[in-house]
Amino acid sequence: MVSVSIIAVGKLKEKFLIQAYGEYEKRLSGFCRLTTEEIEAAYLPDDPSDAEIQKALTAEAEKILRKIPADSMVIPMCVEGKQLPSEKFAQKLSDGIAEGKNTFTFIIGGSYGLADEVKKRGDLRLSMSEMTFPHRLARIMLAEQIYRAFTIINNRKYHK
Repeated sequence: MVSVSIIAVGKLKEKFLIQAYGEYEKRLSGFCRLTTEEIEAAYLPDDPSDAEIQKALTAEAEKILRKIPADSMVIPMCVEGKQLPSEKFAQKLSDGIAEGKNTFTFIIGGSYGLADEVKKRGDLRLSMSEMTFPHRLARIMLAEQIYRAFTIINNRKYHK
């Protein structure tokens, strides 16, 4: 069975977000083994300098990079990443599986994004949209898109 890992900076705290994410965890269980790793966000003051932000991103990157399985296809979510329609996203996953990849790791940064070293580790950089979303909501949106991709790959009726 394919393994999917979502590494996310920050924790889901709100009950409604936890429930929404849990719904996609449950749905995905029929298609893959899903694990979620929450990385504690580095402390930043209210109005951080660029240097403070970079230091925080570097600290988060060290934690993130340690969590990535060696044989995984790594997909950082970042604004400069490629935007794909659901069908093409499903095809990327399907192509990875056909090439022998059975582990996929998606990475969601905190409110300041991801350090360059995490992005460079990626095999495919993805962006959800040119719009800005809260990173906690992005986790749910990503889980939904992964679920949608698996339903497309498996010819299920969920995707319209």
